[in-house]
Amino acid sequence: MKYDVFGVGNAIVDIVTEVGQDFFEKNDVEKGVMTLVDEERQQKLMGVIDMKKSKMSGGGSAGNTVVALSQFGGKSFYSCLVAHDEMGKFFLNDLKHHGVDTNLKFEDCPKGLSGRCLVMTSPDAQRTMNTFLGVSSLLSTEQLDEQAIKNSHYVYLEGYLVASPKGLEAIKETKRIAERNKVDVALTFSDPSMVKYFSQQMNEIVGASVDLLFCNDEEALIFTGTNSVAEAREKLKQVAKRFVMTLGSNGALVYDGDTFISIEPYQANAVDTNGAGDMFAGAFLYGITHGHSFAGSGKLASLASSHVVRQWGPRLQASEAKKILKELAG
Repeated sequence: MKYDVFGVGNAIVDIVTEVGQDFFEKNDVEKGVMTLVDEERQQKLMGVIDMKKSKMSGGGSAGNTVVALSQFGGKSFYSCLVAHDEMGKFFLNDLKHHGVDTNLKFEDCPKGLSGRCLVMTSPDAQRTMNTFLGVSSLLSTEQLDEQAIKNSHYVYLEGYLVASPKGLEAIKETKRIAERNKVDVALTFSDPSMVKYFSQQMNEIVGASVDLLFCNDEEALIFTGTNSVAEAREKLKQVAKRFVMTLGSNGALVYDGDTFISIEPYQANAVDTNGAGDMFAGAFLYGITHGHSFAGSGKLASLASSHVVRQWGPRLQASEAKKILKELAG
């Protein structure tokens, strides 16, 4: 196989900022979740934030995951859509810099605005995201690369795409191509709001079963309609052959298709939880595609996530990823 993971998801440039604890109530922002907004709303919020302290980086849920996998030494491909603008160029250059292949060429990108996400980090290290999708909302089956899908161990579907009819069809088609070619299908719920407000669309993907599901405990409870992790994990077994449920500071729960495995957390003074789940998925996928057991992959993912929450932004430097692998081996 040429690729460990073929990802499909939104192409988003993150604008990471810091805000006070009272910012959310003052500006009518739902804290701790991702909310889709139009350009006007996003600009209005940026007008009341001290943007001098902001930092720009490549983002997007699945984008962060395939970059993480690449940093650990894996090979990934990303299907996405950006506009022919400066942020689009920034995003594609960022993929190239991290060794992630894509079939998207900047000169062929449509006019318009590329997606950007205003990431508001509060003193309690929670991240609240207001996302303007721009042309990323037009992502469709046209952006898929069937040959790359066939040449991958896993496809990785971003749950955020269920919010768009074209995006939903794109991940459905990716799943169909993968299943025809015996490529394993992984899906991330991405955010509690996706499970809560787009439950029917999410069920259209998960209902027919996935090989590997990534979620956190809040998403799992909402999706299964249960009140405890113990109940949720039993329900998830009905729709996912294997799954990973992150539990925040309590580590994670992995189901390998036969056994439940508790993954211990690594202690960290968190300053920004943005991207922790994406990092967990990227490190875990690297592990299982490079000879590690589910338990070993969970340990690597837990360690990697503990590193990313100690800093601002959702990604590590490639050198840090290599150090994490050495730390685990040592």
